[in-house]
Amino acid sequence: MAENPQIDTSVPHSARVWNYLLGGKDNYEVDQQAAEQFRAMFPQITDIALADRAFLGRSVRYLAGEAGIRQFLDIGTGLPTMDNTHEVAQRAAPGSRIVYVDNDPLVLTHARALLRSSPEGACDYIHADLREPDGILEQAAATLDFGRPVAIMLLGIMHFVHDDGEARRLLGRLMDAVPSGSHLAITHATLDFDEGATAQAEAQEDWNEKSANPMVPRTREAIVRFFDGLELLEPGVVSMSRWRPEHTPWGLPDEVAGYAAVGRKP
Repeated sequence: MAENPQIDTSVPHSARVWNYLLGGKDNYEVDQQAAEQFRAMFPQITDIALADRAFLGRSVRYLAGEAGIRQFLDIGTGLPTMDNTHEVAQRAAPGSRIVYVDNDPLVLTHARALLRSSPEGACDYIHADLREPDGILEQAAATLDFGRPVAIMLLGIMHFVHDDGEARRLLGRLMDAVPSGSHLAITHATLDFDEGATAQAEAQEDWNEKSANPMVPRTREAIVRFFDGLELLEPGVVSMSRWRPEHTPWGLPDEVAGYAAVGRKP
């Protein structure tokens, strides 16, 4: 692991803002202010944050359970909270091996302290940026066996890569490094949903003006293209809350303005 780089508390960072929206305490005043300003303009952001976290649990349970995946590369993991990827995976399969990747130094500090593996499995953390996939893959190979299937988790991070061509290049490099049977899981911001779309667009524009991590929402069609060459699992690219939700007497949950999908490498 790299030594701690400097933590910049002068601008809000997406991982710390997300932590605040999820009720965490690992954030600074600048992050709290940015989160509250975003929420004042677009109150549904809290529902999106919770739906994204719930999707992580459902998708990892599926991957470690039915799909039989035992290795996870979680890029853009964010600050540790409840039911992190390794906790969900190792409950289903204690021997699971997980590598977390994030570029926020505060995440590195907390990951070192909190991300503890089961005795049977392994858990490691890499301080790196998605835009440097070769470095991520090289370091992750110390923990993961890239000759066996890997689930690559990219939750709430691809919308920070602005150029579509660059985003597809990064995804291609990551998926080229893993064998048949590997999976890709993505959640992504969008303005496709009519309810609150104008407020959401205004809130995102305000965020982009002040944040170290400006974002670009994408359409469903653009996100479907991220899965070119993969088998897109049912129900496809859908609202995060609608990807294989738990059954309840009240039917399907309300949609939230964010997409989720899982694909398998043939």
